Amino acid sequence: MAAPLSADRQLKALRDEGVKASECAGWRTHNRNHKGAWGPVHGVMIHHTVSSGDDSSVALCYNGHSALPGPLCHGVGRNDGTIALVSSARANHAGSGDADVLRAVINETALPAPNEANTDGNRHFYGLEIVNLGDNKDTYTRAQYRAAVLWAAALCRAHGWSEKSVIGHKEWQPGKIDPRGPIEGGGSFSMAQFRADVRAQLATKPGTAPAANPPSKPTAPVKEPEMDQNAVYGAVWGVDRMPAPPSMATADNPTWAPGSLLRETTERSIRTEDAVKRLDAKLDQILALLTKES
Repeated sequence: MAAPLSADRQLKALRDEGVKASECAGWRTHNRNHKGAWGPVHGVMIHHTVSSGDDSSVALCYNGHSALPGPLCHGVGRNDGTIALVSSARANHAGSGDADVLRAVINETALPAPNEANTDGNRHFYGLEIVNLGDNKDTYTRAQYRAAVLWAAALCRAHGWSEKSVIGHKEWQPGKIDPRGPIEGGGSFSMAQFRADVRAQLATKPGTAPAANPPSKPTAPVKEPEMDQNAVYGAVWGVDRMPAPPSMATADNPTWAPGSLLRETTERSIRTEDAVKRLDAKLDQILALLTKES
């Protein structure tokens, strides 16, 4: 089991690898440790932000939003190749994913396709959000891509992991598509190629670049495979993470699955409708009696 790196050790590992790291105010202590465990760590995870604009994307990843409080990752890959550090510990980026995938990462074996969301990933993965719309049209800059490779290699090197401890969000949780999109100069974001680039970086001394390969011919963006509807349904409606209704929340059951909430709401609506019908019938009877007496 690998203990998480301290903020100082993370920063040193990144800078030794050649990462241009910028430190957001309070990043060393900005985390979600009060909501769950941080560690042991087993790998690094790559995401895209589904946003544009470096400053606003960094702010989003630092602060989060109404449905998901920040931090939303550990580092944010800006377009100029700088990695903005927003957290050094537990962050809301991975969510629940497949335990079989986690075992494969730990053992550094081939990744199975994710088909369950039954394991807390925020506890076990460092996360990088790369600024990109994720629409398969927005282009990653070469500087962004290179910085992401260095970021992943730095943490793998510090822990003694190989490139097989690097995964994409889409390889962890059913229904996810990130990272995806074209890369400046040709090609599209492929986790297989990304891991190969991390492997090449790990084969060098920290702070140096691998020998350049001849440029490859541009390829069309990869068409995403059809999503398994049952897996998507389970990931969206079956994950027990939505706050329970205030009147029904308990210490042992503070969160519900959206599907459970929808069923409960539907059943209550049906019961309410039946009760109203019964009241209407009684009112009709009372009105009939009153009319008869008058």
